[in-house]
Amino acid sequence: MPAETDVVIVGGGLAGLAAARRLHRAGVPWRLLEAGGRLGGRIATDEVDGYLLDRGFQVLNTAYPRLGALLDVTGLRLGHFTSGVLVRKGDRLIRLVNPLRQPAAAPGAALAEIGSLLDRLRLAALAGGCAVLPAGRLLAAPETTTEVALRRAGLSDAFIEELVRPFLSGVFIDRELETSSRVLAMILRSFARGRIGLPAEGMAALPRAVATPLPADLVDLNTPVSEVAPGRVRTQAGEIPCRAVVVAVDPPTAVRLLPTLTTVRMHSYTTYYHSTEEAPVDEPILLLDGDRRELIANTVVVSRAAPTYAPAGRHLVATSVVGPTPPPEPAVRLELTRLYGRSTADWTHLTTVTVPQALPAAPAPQGRLRKPVALGGGLFVAGDHRDSPSIQGALTSGWRAAGAVLAELRFGGGPARGH
Repeated sequence: MPAETDVVIVGGGLAGLAAARRLHRAGVPWRLLEAGGRLGGRIATDEVDGYLLDRGFQVLNTAYPRLGALLDVTGLRLGHFTSGVLVRKGDRLIRLVNPLRQPAAAPGAALAEIGSLLDRLRLAALAGGCAVLPAGRLLAAPETTTEVALRRAGLSDAFIEELVRPFLSGVFIDRELETSSRVLAMILRSFARGRIGLPAEGMAALPRAVATPLPADLVDLNTPVSEVAPGRVRTQAGEIPCRAVVVAVDPPTAVRLLPTLTTVRMHSYTTYYHSTEEAPVDEPILLLDGDRRELIANTVVVSRAAPTYAPAGRHLVATSVVGPTPPPEPAVRLELTRLYGRSTADWTHLTTVTVPQALPAAPAPQGRLRKPVALGGGLFVAGDHRDSPSIQGALTSGWRAAGAVLAELRFGGGPARGH
């Protein structure tokens, strides 16, 4: 342990790494302490027999503003998904894609038997408005739940239940769509502006890329923190005196270290990984259940987007289920047979990954989505529970927390406005 430093960052997820990047750029002495044996927090990838298995189905959106400020996205060698979905409805697979990305598909989208043409136009208008309006205006709009916002936009019950709820339940890990309409607006904004993809080396390539410019000797792995207080951080190896502490850990741990924080409810998510020789669909597109069975949130052949996720001659299918009690794999496999419309008997079950604390809940009312990161007394907090529950939220909160630290350390007194 160092004798002392200016700033101690507790947690090596995206928020902590973003904070470290800003402090390092400013020339402020810092130290990052990570309880586990790797960086990345909730983002991790395991390589098993030639397959890349992310710990939970996650994707990267190229429209996240903070992403481009911290790394060269092209270096991740993203494989992109089709901008659209397949919807299983009875004996039909209905394809709906973004006509702005695939103009040739516009006639098919107009005639698709999911909701009405008016439904699709209203959804396009909602997403388009989120894409072009300033973020500040979106975050200042009257707040309600996602479900109420969708109904106020004029979407029919059938359209919501057969398309929008299945899709958003996988995004928010919230089948009830209680998530704040302000979070919905920011998510629609990013989907409309960016492309969705996977790094060639798995999602773990993202935190690695953010961490690359940081000196390795300032990062301590396997170093859990037992206590933080103004001016010090306590670990098993001793105390580190400091001028500021940034707590950038998962919400439950943050509340333990900073008891003044409000407890954050977490959503649970389970991903089932299967291997197959023959891909059940010929494009990288998300498949939703429009029959309202409500067991599977979505399923996708991830190796169609990123071939590096599976060894040569094989394909990797990721299937996601929302909720704290995952069903047994045979039940999921049976549903996959129905959704894809083909036998899954020859599929190999690779593993099932349950993430009990996958994403912070953000129910309405959230009020100020970008919550304060400066707590006073030289204590700061970062994480996607202080911003939108997303990769962008984690990166932005860490950047904001470092900015608040710089304001306090350089100018004295309280943190600058906006932090």
